[in-house]
Amino acid sequence: MATSVKGRIIKVGNSQGIRIPKLLLEQSGISENVEIEVRDNQIVITAASRARTGWAEAFARVSSNEDEDILLDDIIATTWDEEEWEW
Repeated sequence: MATSVKGRIIKVGNSQGIRIPKLLLEQSGISENVEIEVRDNQIVITAASRARTGWAEAFARVSSNEDEDILLDDIIATTWDEEEWEW
């Protein structure tokens, strides 16, 4: 069963806002940053996605599958690589 409470819009500086009860925040799992959007005339608040979420797992998968060799195959060798570069 969903928890529902009534609230009112309040003035917050030059903006307007609402107070979100602690119980609702705990149930939602939202703790810090949020994304706010309007969908079908409703304001929808969700936890903000974190930058680079899943990157560590993706790198681990690539490493375990030895897929990094695929990236090396994409490098195009030039005469500069053969003649100018000192290894």
